[in-house]
Amino acid sequence: MLVDIASEIVIDRPSAEVSSFAADPNNAAAWYVNIKSVEWKSDPPLRVGTKVAFVANFLGKRIAYTYEATEFEAGKRLVMRTAEGPFPMETSYSWEALPQGRTRMQLRNRGKPAGFSM
Repeated sequence: MLVDIASEIVIDRPSAEVSSFAADPNNAAAWYVNIKSVEWKSDPPLRVGTKVAFVANFLGKRIAYTYEATEFEAGKRLVMRTAEGPFPMETSYSWEALPQGRTRMQLRNRGKPAGFSM
């Protein structure tokens, strides 16, 4: 089974501010409700090749996984992937500046759950 979920929101803040906040793993638990903890496995700042370990709750289960940043264009796009754990996935973020200092943020999660049981 392939999971492919996309969401989009318009935020009433400038694109540079939104993208800077959302792309910083240290802020993940503040805005991503399922993230419970974050641990840098590479030295900051975020760049292609950076590895960050996350612990999250998903469908009532605790899952731990390490993402690797595979694409990063500050203020525009971030793609992170993991091949480990019960839910190998790719998460991509994009930010688009809109008129009046607003930002369109898009988030997409794609993956193929394996070994994940309820």
